[in-house]
Amino acid sequence: MKALVFDKELKFVENYEKPVPQKGEALVRVTMAGICNTDYEITKGYMGYVGILGHEAVGVVEDVNSDDKSLIGKRVVPEISYGCKEPDCEWCAKKNYRHCPNRHTLGIWRKDGVFAQYFTMPVEVLFEVPDNVPDTQAVFVEPLAAALEINEQLHIKPMDEVVVLGDGKLGLITALALNAQNLNVTLVGKHQNKLDIARAQGVNTSLLSNFPIEKKYNVVVEATGSVNGFETSLALTKPRGVLVLKSTVATGKELNLAPIVIDEITVLGSRCGQFPPALRLLKSEKVDFSPLISGIYSMDDAEKAFEKNKEKDTLKVLLKM
Repeated sequence: MKALVFDKELKFVENYEKPVPQKGEALVRVTMAGICNTDYEITKGYMGYVGILGHEAVGVVEDVNSDDKSLIGKRVVPEISYGCKEPDCEWCAKKNYRHCPNRHTLGIWRKDGVFAQYFTMPVEVLFEVPDNVPDTQAVFVEPLAAALEINEQLHIKPMDEVVVLGDGKLGLITALALNAQNLNVTLVGKHQNKLDIARAQGVNTSLLSNFPIEKKYNVVVEATGSVNGFETSLALTKPRGVLVLKSTVATGKELNLAPIVIDEITVLGSRCGQFPPALRLLKSEKVDFSPLISGIYSMDDAEKAFEKNKEKDTLKVLLKM
C-alpha cells in the first residue's frame, strides 16, 4: 500500500506492507487525513518515532477481527491512543487511554499512523461519523476534541470572560468550539485574515496590537506556543483566574512565575479530548472548519503537502486517498 513514512527522512513508499488487524482491531481504509504540526515536529526528531506518520483521519471500516462485525462499512474516526488494558491500569479502567503509561499513539509512538491507504486500531477507540458530517469536517475531530477538553476539565460559567490567545489552527478551533457553546470568548491574534475566519462565525476578535493587556479575564487560553504568548496570557489572567495551556512552550529563557503565586492563578495543562462531544458538535453544524483548509492533496503528492504545511500562512493541509 502507499504510505508516508519517516525514518530519519520523510519518504513516500508505494509498497508498504498492508496492516493486518489483531484480535479486537479493525482495518480502516483511509479516505482523508490531516497534517498536524506534531507530524512536522516528528520529522525534526520529536519522540524519536520511526514509521508511518499521521494521527488525524477519517475512513471506512473494511474488516474487524472480532465476533462483532457491526462496524464494517461504517465511516469512522480514530482516537489517537489506546491503552495497555491491564487489569491494574487505572487509566484504562476509566477508558482514559491518553494517560496510560504504556499507551500506543497513532503516528507518534509505537503505532503506525494514518498517512497510508490503511491503518488498524482497536474497535473501542473508533467512533462512527454522523451522516451529515463530510470528510472535510470529520478530519478535524481530533483537534476539536482537544479544544473541548477544556470543558471536560473546567467549568466555565456563562458570565465568565474568556480570551483565547493565538490565531493559528489551535487557537481558531478552540475559539470556534467555545463560542459554539455560547460562552463569552474573544480570540486575540496577530493576523487579521485568520481572525476574520472566526469573526465570520460570530466570535469576538481583536488584533493583539489593539488589545489592552489588563488582568481582567476569568479564563485565558494560551495557544501561541511561544514564551511571549505565555507571558501575555499570564498578564491577562485576573486574580484567582485560570490560565489554560493548550500549547507546549519549551524555553531556556528565565520566566517570572511570581504572578501565579501573588494572584493565586490556577495553571491548567490541557491536551487531548474525548471524541463523542466533538462529533456531536460537528453534527449540530454550529462550527465550520472549511475556511481553515489551505489545500487538499492526493496521497501521491504527500511530500508536496508537507512542504505546503510549512508555509507561514498555511492553516490546515489535507490528504485525500
